Amino acid sequence: MKSPLPTVAGVGSSSQWLPSGPWKTVLEFFQEQFPRVDLETWIARMDRGEVVDETGVRVAPESVYRVGACIFYYREVENESVIPFVEQVLYRDEHILVADKPHFLPVIPSGRFLHETLLVRLRKNYGAEDLVPVHRLDRETAGVVLFSLDPSTRGKYTSLFRNREVTKVYEALAPTLDHAGPYITRRSRIVRGEPFFRMKEVAGIPNSETKIVPLQNLGVNTVYRLIPVTGRKHQLRVHLAGLGIPIINDKLYPVVSSSDEDDFSSPLELVARSLSFQDPITGHQRNFESEMNLSGRHSVAAPCGM
Repeated sequence: MKSPLPTVAGVGSSSQWLPSGPWKTVLEFFQEQFPRVDLETWIARMDRGEVVDETGVRVAPESVYRVGACIFYYREVENESVIPFVEQVLYRDEHILVADKPHFLPVIPSGRFLHETLLVRLRKNYGAEDLVPVHRLDRETAGVVLFSLDPSTRGKYTSLFRNREVTKVYEALAPTLDHAGPYITRRSRIVRGEPFFRMKEVAGIPNSETKIVPLQNLGVNTVYRLIPVTGRKHQLRVHLAGLGIPIINDKLYPVVSSSDEDDFSSPLELVARSLSFQDPITGHQRNFESEMNLSGRHSVAAPCGM
């Protein structure tokens, strides 16, 4: 559902459907749903007209709770951390925009990040209110991300990923695997682990597959090309950790780091190197290549042509 609220400085509104429950007012529900936001903040937002229903009618502090309504509001983040790395735009036409994301920058707003996200930065810098990511990368991963600019053609690009018609190639720096052949295929069953944000491999029918090719032996470590056949959450990180060669600077696998602070000098050594597909609008073969290297900085190589 399209939001009645405009995008402001690249930030779109969030939404919340109202479920069945005992609440008498929308404000009462929001107090319980978002306990970290104090009452005065919600009242101030409502007084400024920054909370509306699906018809665009302003929600006031006394507005009666209505089951099934969709409420739109602007989310705020206090003391948001600055990500000191800059994204690049590799390509843009009337349908798509292709960005080269640096390490540490989230693709979309979530948790403690709002303005410091790839989506908001691009919307703000390019005035593209309809910009939407077609796929995602982990915050820790750098590389190529495809965005849709035109809602009327968006489904054609999302279907490419759904139908596995996109070739995604990654590069990672990880410990050298003794006696590795020219390539390795890792197949396993990946399910949710503990804590909730981690994944794990378990016995059972495989639901994930990654092709792993050693590219450059650096002695202790090796640069690997990774080609995911499937797209499970954290698949590449889980598969390399499962082989005993976790990606350098991985704070989640094989064990969770005790520190919540970002160390900008030690990015996860994983880059979404390229994205290739046949354009569903023009029929042309597209190949977009990241200029990020495995230390998270831009290389001197020119961007790959289409």
